[in-house]
Amino acid sequence: MVFYSLITALTIALGTVVVSNPARQEGWLTRQQALNGICLTGIFLVLAGVSALRIEVGNDYGKYVDIFHEIYAGTDAAYVVTEPGFNFVVKAVYAMSGFENYLLVFALFGAATAFVFLKAMYEQSADFKWSFAMFMLLGIYFRTFTTVRYYFVLALTLYSLKYVRKKEYGKFVLLILFAALFHKSVLVVIPLYLLANLHWKKWMVVLGAVLSAGVFAFQQPILSIALKLYPTFQNTVYLTQDIGLLANAPGILRCLLVFAAAAVCWRESAAGNEKNRFYLKLSVFGFLLYTCASFLPLVSRLAYYLVTPQILLLPGLYEGLEKGRKKKFVLFITGLFCLGYFVWFLKTASGSGIRVLPYKTWIFTKKEWINGSDFF
Repeated sequence: MVFYSLITALTIALGTVVVSNPARQEGWLTRQQALNGICLTGIFLVLAGVSALRIEVGNDYGKYVDIFHEIYAGTDAAYVVTEPGFNFVVKAVYAMSGFENYLLVFALFGAATAFVFLKAMYEQSADFKWSFAMFMLLGIYFRTFTTVRYYFVLALTLYSLKYVRKKEYGKFVLLILFAALFHKSVLVVIPLYLLANLHWKKWMVVLGAVLSAGVFAFQQPILSIALKLYPTFQNTVYLTQDIGLLANAPGILRCLLVFAAAAVCWRESAAGNEKNRFYLKLSVFGFLLYTCASFLPLVSRLAYYLVTPQILLLPGLYEGLEKGRKKKFVLFITGLFCLGYFVWFLKTASGSGIRVLPYKTWIFTKKEWINGSDFF
């Protein structure tokens, strides 16, 4: 807990120096641009380093090592559940290393994930320091230690939002198709992101409400269809574990708090701001998944594609507020909630489903890093 707290404090301190969209000077590097570059590089090195130096950290760390071995050994594709892009990277790393160098695979995905997340926040956030603070305090970074390919794809979807907002749909679709080579669940964002970017009319809202109610009412037929699309969930604990409204309560509460913040800031920050309205619509979709589709296994993974942009939404909402008591109050409440969530996350981070605590590093290990086949 102490180590994660120090890492969080250090990187957030560096993030406070970064200024979003600094003033530029033709042909010259300004002082703020230089500071941005230094601090962002420092943050990246810390995040990538902590990720690369870990061993046996993450709920599915051992499972991934096993998957890496099956990919490298040329196991029948029917038994290798990971996507072709991910399989290619694993094979390439193992082939270049000359042995089952799973530590390097984890390091590469950790560095790539941190880089894309930082790039997305720096380029798209109205206030980088707030977006990054939420990225750390809400546990998003530490969750990248588990389900590594999913969080790499989640970072790509956050970056893809810039293309949706600019209506550069070709680039958006190509990036998501590339991401699908690592985790096919990402394909769900193509229709949802495009729908969120539309100007919603009343009949669309009514139709969406009816469809959402229909999903909740016809749970069994929809679950049967979902299991045909994802047969690996058949007869697994995922059908009884982490489903239902209670299991998704943290996500539901988070969405409700975001809606409350949007209501407070609506007139100043959201009513005429298409970017904030777009992010808010994504949160609405996420809320509907958490509630109406709560019976689906691992529905939270689909919802994360929609609620993670909240780290861009809230700074955008607060940017439009005039300096004064109101702005100080909402910033204080947001910071207090994030700190409280971080404490709760650390207390549960060693539990089943996350298991990113205790932190262990291969620096003090002599055997495991030599050959992946020795892991077990």
